[in-house]
Amino acid sequence: MSKAEESADVAASVAEQPFIGQRLPRKEDRRFVIGKGRFTDDISVPGMLHAAFVRSPHAHARIRSIDTEAALKLPGVVAVITGRELAEFTSPFVCQQEGAAPMEMDALPVDKARFAGDPVACVVAVDRYVAEDGVDLVEVDWDALPPVLDMHHASDPGVPLVDEKIPSNLHTRETHRYGDIDGAFARADRVVKAEFRSQRLTHVPIETRSVVATWDEGREELTYYGAAQTAHILRTTLADRLGLSENQVRVVSPDVGGGFGLKLPLFREEFTVAAMAMRLKRPIKWVEDRLENLTASNHARDDAVSVEVAVLNDGTVLGVRANLWADFGAYAFYPPSYIINVIGWLLLGAYKIDNYEYTVNVAITNKCPAGTLRAPMAIVTWASDGMMHRVAEELGLDPFELRRKNMLSLDDQPYQSAPGYPYEALTLREGFDETLAKFDIDAFRREQADAAEKGRLIGVGIASVVEPTTYGSAWYKASGDDGSGHEAATVKLEPTGAINVTAGIVGTGQGYETSLAQVVADALGSSPANVDVRLGDTYIAPYGMGSRGSRGAAAGHGVAYLAAMDLREKVLGIGAHLLQRPAESLKIVNDEVVTRSDVGVSVPVREIARIAYNDPTSLPDGMLPGLEAHRTYDPPFMTFSNATHLCQVEVDAETGGVTIVKYRVHEDAGTLINPMIVDGQVHGGVSMGIGQVLLEETRYDEQGMNVSATLADYLMPTMDTVPMIEVEHLETPNPNTPQGIKGMAEGPVQGAVASVALAVQDAVARSGGRLEQLPFTPSRLLGVLRASRSG
Repeated sequence: MSKAEESADVAASVAEQPFIGQRLPRKEDRRFVIGKGRFTDDISVPGMLHAAFVRSPHAHARIRSIDTEAALKLPGVVAVITGRELAEFTSPFVCQQEGAAPMEMDALPVDKARFAGDPVACVVAVDRYVAEDGVDLVEVDWDALPPVLDMHHASDPGVPLVDEKIPSNLHTRETHRYGDIDGAFARADRVVKAEFRSQRLTHVPIETRSVVATWDEGREELTYYGAAQTAHILRTTLADRLGLSENQVRVVSPDVGGGFGLKLPLFREEFTVAAMAMRLKRPIKWVEDRLENLTASNHARDDAVSVEVAVLNDGTVLGVRANLWADFGAYAFYPPSYIINVIGWLLLGAYKIDNYEYTVNVAITNKCPAGTLRAPMAIVTWASDGMMHRVAEELGLDPFELRRKNMLSLDDQPYQSAPGYPYEALTLREGFDETLAKFDIDAFRREQADAAEKGRLIGVGIASVVEPTTYGSAWYKASGDDGSGHEAATVKLEPTGAINVTAGIVGTGQGYETSLAQVVADALGSSPANVDVRLGDTYIAPYGMGSRGSRGAAAGHGVAYLAAMDLREKVLGIGAHLLQRPAESLKIVNDEVVTRSDVGVSVPVREIARIAYNDPTSLPDGMLPGLEAHRTYDPPFMTFSNATHLCQVEVDAETGGVTIVKYRVHEDAGTLINPMIVDGQVHGGVSMGIGQVLLEETRYDEQGMNVSATLADYLMPTMDTVPMIEVEHLETPNPNTPQGIKGMAEGPVQGAVASVALAVQDAVARSGGRLEQLPFTPSRLLGVLRASRSG
């Protein structure tokens, strides 16, 4: 069977299911609408104390001493702890990276603060107000040091070390080569260069970081309530660093007001609160304020990409060399080269390019640590499509024709990219062609020329997105990471016929309570209304890798479907025994096991459940009581989805303002469980991408002070920024995943960053301007336009 036939076969099997593919309203929304959501800050425990943190006012400074005496005398202050004291009963976090020096991070700094906002002491008091007053009374004697702020010069002679246990501020420099890169450049008619620079961003979820930690002295158990995208991994980390066994730690992630990658790691503040709850044997709460969120929560995307493209005069791309830089900030929660390597792996994007070399450079600086932000590789589609536009400009060719010439189609797949990634069932050229068929580019170019004569600048950008969605364990092994890509789920059919589901993924606003119910209901011939989904509690959920990347659909829903199908097999086995029919002649419809041919021959699932639990002697010989299935699933090496984004803009030549006139998305995420939820993911991701291109930026001054520390300075997209977004779906199932699910969530950010940036570049190019640095703010646009006029 060909791969196309396999995809068609998967699509046909999905078509038989009544709920997969339906736009069902989200079950979880009711409790939010009526104000009954339960977030971490809603949790209150008798006797609860509150924490606040003393933070460094310097970007780089030694800690000579910390005097806590005055704070401890303040009525209501219960305890003050420093990094040196915490180190006596906790272990540091050590980030390992193959081939590079490990980076060690204490719960709180012992000797030196490495960025402005670095937490150096914790005050615990009867309420947050007293705790904050106590913070003001802690005296720190600082020895300020020169800050390291420029990643490109972080390792220059005479620059102080940010982490004195590491020999250089250039933590990582490594080169990866694929194919005959030297031969490709030797054969080229021309070498074209291009630059792409992304600014530093942060997450800004509505719900900031927060934790409530309790210690049960009788049972010697720690309970950690907090937004945790990877609850089990967080439990393991807590146990390791606090000297506990995992059965002494429970992590509960209640309703989450936005994760976006921020709520993946165990931050030092949350860990300190947990350690202090154990030490004081009292419950403690800490809720991050917005200033702390903007200055001390992980930042992201401070990346630069330089490319050299070897091309023939007809536009054929022979090879690419790339130089990638990342400013990782002061500490590491992840292997420092991880994210920039993802950009390297994906930089060839939608194009057939066999010869490739990239070098990654990761610098440590005196800025807030960097981490993952939804689509941490957001720059990659702008760079891959942007370099093709730069080639077309140099060769005097139409950029869309040049891109199409080098672009992958379904007929080219399965295809292995130069770095070894398997592309399958991706409709890259097909989606690109469909987008162009619905947008008359020739008519637009005429309109663009007419507008230019009248002093108006309009442009169009089309982005071809390749989105990695699910990383299997084989990928982690190949990339030198000891992580796992597996997921786990348990499905139970209770004696009343009700269905309960739990899994290792954690809901952070994606609608999992609805979409998981749809998948399981289809497998068990029930209704989503009969399926209850509970996530984010390590006492009941099986050990899984959580919600990160875009793995929730293919991995999390895939394993739930497999578990439900295992349970279905048992239900049908009991039904076959009771009805005296072969199991293969039966199916489950509307909570009844029925025959495929004999009308009226059936048995209710509830009766089967009653027998399974309360009358096991009536079960088939050798069958154990109960109706429960546990399943683990390790996805393929890597799965991908794809999309095409089109953005049309107008740039005001007098103010530098950008108006988005049209935005259209052709998304192919394989089998869609709930298209309405997918549309919501597209809308949210596009909005975030627009924010990166036009508005958002975390800036530091020469002393290393964050000067974007309020929402008046760190600008976010609003209703007047985000246009109407048209979404159309292509559904090309992946033949290698359960139900053909690919997943999606981060691709819309990639697509928006690329299409909006390309559209603005297209508009400005008409006046001779060139843009390489995000964000494209009015001041930056005006500067480029003025320079082009005077040049």
